[in-house]
Amino acid sequence: MKKRAIFIGNEARIHGVYNSHIQEELRTLADFYPAIIHKDNLEEHAAALRTIEVAFSTWGMSLLTREEIQHYLPNLKALFYAAGSVQSFARPFLHQNVTVVSAWAANAVPVAEYTAAQIVLANKGFYQSARMCKSNRREASIYAKTFPGNWNARVGILGAGMIGKKVIELLKPYQVNIDVFDPFLPEAAAHKLGVQKKELTAIFSECHTISNHLANLPATVGMLNKEHFDLMLPNATFINTARGLQVVEEDLARALRDVPTRTAVLDVTYPEPVRPDSELLQLDNVILTPHIAGSNPSEVTRMAQYIVEEFRRYLHQEALQYQVTLPMLETMA
Repeated sequence: MKKRAIFIGNEARIHGVYNSHIQEELRTLADFYPAIIHKDNLEEHAAALRTIEVAFSTWGMSLLTREEIQHYLPNLKALFYAAGSVQSFARPFLHQNVTVVSAWAANAVPVAEYTAAQIVLANKGFYQSARMCKSNRREASIYAKTFPGNWNARVGILGAGMIGKKVIELLKPYQVNIDVFDPFLPEAAAHKLGVQKKELTAIFSECHTISNHLANLPATVGMLNKEHFDLMLPNATFINTARGLQVVEEDLARALRDVPTRTAVLDVTYPEPVRPDSELLQLDNVILTPHIAGSNPSEVTRMAQYIVEEFRRYLHQEALQYQVTLPMLETMA
């Protein structure tokens, strides 16, 4: 007999991630309740929800308390999330012994691709020389030659989680030297990755390009500040695709203003978008992109496909590849 299932969360986002082909495939594997469930219609569908065993969601997942899960979804055994971080909603489910699976590995792919591309360009002096080239091509050419290029350049990766590791993998053909800050990365794992573990101050003072992939945790809020940005090399580039809250943006802006040959490439800020009076909008050596590192509309289907594959493993009682546990939430994004 097929397991009883629901889609739960924001209806538009569910249809955007789980396209018609994916939904059709899932319906061959489970018996889906016809309505999409969200926090506001729990009571309306309460009787039917008590039989649900598995749930599927994505961005816009409803934030349920442990008591609500006990009351409305007493037989829920597994929650499959076709997106990245589960930090905002997973704990009550895990405390109820519900298996939580995330497609964070799929969402890590485009972020890592974006980041690796930015690092390669940064090491060539692309950002500022491209701007200068419009007014003085010769000056831009001379300026670009002050950058190291990629051969033997030193790159700093902050956080060697799923995304950080993927960036490291993508950079291997360029033969750059990679330093990593990650207190949770064992030395043996660092050796296997072909990287050196370093402290933050060493990375900011020695690396040509620094890319932030720290986990989104209370302990990392404001972690990157004046102590670090003031150490950046004259032609260094700081890239952030993690969270804006991890950066003290006033300190970053000051370091970029003091040494205009430094560059920041920011796909995330806090708040997002930046405030109209933010100095980040005034500095020519700041490149802002509108949170595009993650999955584009054509790429989100990859996350749903990962979830389908994980659900098949679940049905066959095979080991799950992307299950999230409570201890994992202490260190993952």
